[in-house]
Amino acid sequence: MSFSSEVKEELVKQMPGARHCQIAELTSLLLMCGGSVQPYLHVRTENLRVARKTGILIFRIFGITSQVRLRLYMGRRTAVIYELFVMDKKETARILQACKLTEEKRLDRLVIQKDCCKRAFLRGAFLSSGSVNSPEKSYHFEIACEDIQLAEDIRSLMRFFDLDGKVVIRKKYYVVYLKEGSMIVDALNVMEAHRALMNMENIRILKDVRNQTNRKVNCDLANINKTLTAAQRQLEDIRYIEQHKGFGSLNPGLRQVAELRIQEPDISLKELGELLDPPVSKSGVNHRLRRLSEIADSMRTGESS
Repeated sequence: MSFSSEVKEELVKQMPGARHCQIAELTSLLLMCGGSVQPYLHVRTENLRVARKTGILIFRIFGITSQVRLRLYMGRRTAVIYELFVMDKKETARILQACKLTEEKRLDRLVIQKDCCKRAFLRGAFLSSGSVNSPEKSYHFEIACEDIQLAEDIRSLMRFFDLDGKVVIRKKYYVVYLKEGSMIVDALNVMEAHRALMNMENIRILKDVRNQTNRKVNCDLANINKTLTAAQRQLEDIRYIEQHKGFGSLNPGLRQVAELRIQEPDISLKELGELLDPPVSKSGVNHRLRRLSEIADSMRTGESS
């Protein structure tokens, strides 16, 4: 089961306790799913869980029993569509009146006055038309809408909860999306998908630890390579001086460092300084090695001229 399916499985079982929240979630499902609302209620969805929850909400709120039928569509791809019907005009009118829905299928702000109702509406929108990538791969959360006004309404609700949703057009849909992992975690919290939230947080922590470890290893490797490259260059300069001029031309401090570096080509500057007699600081050793490099460069320049 995909992470998106796990989230929806949890949200389907999340049943609002208050009637106004139930109406808000039902309104969202009716707006987001295809179909018509007049003169009879007709909802179409490819998700059986959405059809079931829509029917359960209608029964809990109004005591009305709906009918669900399965239909197979053959086109570019075979699709199983679940169709939910309420075939009584009076019962349909009761539902539409409570949800403040007209034939234009627009969201009425009276349905989402309370914060809890806003949460319920977003939960219904995600259930019917949303998806979220597995956090192990990438961070992406989206809700696809057939209507630009509905997309803007959803983005407005997200912003109420400090979620910076963006809208992009994809084929015939207006997609409201989130890209940051922390915002997706917040969105799951808003919709009250707490189990999925904890699973995502655990994966994010593991990814962060893994990324930090990789960065540290890469940094350590870069430092090791830098140290080895510098030591190799120092050895080349020291051997050049030894072969062309000899260490007798050097003062005691430079000669001691040169001889010790030949004996210990792989140790750090700090370790090199501790072996000198008397011991010398890391910066002191670095200064002497830099002076040896200057002497070698001067000798090379003299030869080339």
